Amino acid sequence: MAAKFGTSGLRGLVGDLTDGTAAAHARAFARHLKSSALAENGSPVYIARDMRASSPDIAAQCAAALAAEDLIPVDCGVIPTPALALYAMGKGAAALMVTGSHIPDDRNGVKFYRPDGEIDKNDEAAISALAAQPSATTNPLPNAIANEAAQALSGFIARYRGFAPDRGFSGLRIGLYEHSSAASDALAMVLEEAGAEVTRLGKSQAFVPVDTEAVSGETRSLASGWVREHRLDGLVSADGDGDRPLVVDETGSVIRGDALGLMVARHLNADAVVTPVTSNSGIEQHCDADVTRTRVGSPFVIAGMQAALKDRRRRVIGFEANGGVLTGNPINSGAAMLEALPTRDSVLPILCAFAAARAQGQSLSTHVASLDLPVAASDRIENFPTSRSQALVVRLSGDETACAAFFAEIGEVASIDRTDGLRVTLGDGRIVHLRPSGNAPEMRVYSEATDEAAAQVLIEDTMALIKSTAEA
Repeated sequence: MAAKFGTSGLRGLVGDLTDGTAAAHARAFARHLKSSALAENGSPVYIARDMRASSPDIAAQCAAALAAEDLIPVDCGVIPTPALALYAMGKGAAALMVTGSHIPDDRNGVKFYRPDGEIDKNDEAAISALAAQPSATTNPLPNAIANEAAQALSGFIARYRGFAPDRGFSGLRIGLYEHSSAASDALAMVLEEAGAEVTRLGKSQAFVPVDTEAVSGETRSLASGWVREHRLDGLVSADGDGDRPLVVDETGSVIRGDALGLMVARHLNADAVVTPVTSNSGIEQHCDADVTRTRVGSPFVIAGMQAALKDRRRRVIGFEANGGVLTGNPINSGAAMLEALPTRDSVLPILCAFAAARAQGQSLSTHVASLDLPVAASDRIENFPTSRSQALVVRLSGDETACAAFFAEIGEVASIDRTDGLRVTLGDGRIVHLRPSGNAPEMRVYSEATDEAAAQVLIEDTMALIKSTAEA
């Protein structure tokens, strides 16, 4: 079983999932649910998927595996991950999402949800152990299963009804880059109900791996071109399973995910914010809430949110540098009452970005500038073996002399943060962060500097050093 759990669910090459590995993990999930008294024989498990070519097959294998364990799989079709989670939680049931999120089409994955939300690291360990045990061959489902895709999607759209009262987005021209995102229909309907004029663009029948954290040059070029061509007030999109947003301002510039998260926290008057160490270092200074930093990955953010809830915080917000936002409490906004949704969602940050800017009578770009955050950038080295990236980070983290020598061409190392990967603050205040991806063979590189050009140069120089070291 080459597939394994990463920062968000089980991930691997398609062949490493369709060979029975995805089904084995689905059976293990079923056993874990029953042994933990979270389900019993005859309980429903809701299943949805993204638009990858392999997702229908993997979803069918998982459904058969659940049925073999005497649970009842219910098909929710192609809908966003947060829509599936919201629907299943409302039913008090578990769920399973077949998606590889933003990674290429030759890979895929499975996300697992207990009746109360995402599984945690302890659940992952239990499921992995059970999946490794021998089990009987899973046969295909003998009958068609119930389909509740329409109900799940309509419930998700209803969640945001009234967020912008009295069609509060009237007059806004918003582009929607559809590509192959499971969230495209939901985003269009939510924004149109809020009064915006939505221009749908770039729909693709083939899967397009849009990464909202390390946005590609091709995606940036497409988005900025559409913004100019259609004279848009902004453009939005989401990744493959719709839990990470992409927002482009009226100038064609991409708004970073951590800036979106900060806008949500401010707009909803959060009293506690939980975000990974990779998010912008200026968040603490520009947010009234208490801020907790974690390792990268929704399980760690959720654990931090649960701690805040135990401290009786009333408006707990979690977000990641990719822009996905989680809510820990029921929170009202406008005429909407947003039920707690402790899993990444792309719709809430998109709505908050436009609502916050409009409340101040500002464009998106002006509002983002008013946040006065340090300038940050991020990128990735693709097809970089995980073992190699992990070895480099371990070596530099454990040897200050080696770390200083590695970064000598860039600047003097002033301090090191080992919370997740290697985060280095240089003597002039610039920050560079190396982190092996938990989902794909990639090295993620983050930076902060005084301006965008300097932040990008720092990324490029660091990536060049990594590549040269790997080739040596």
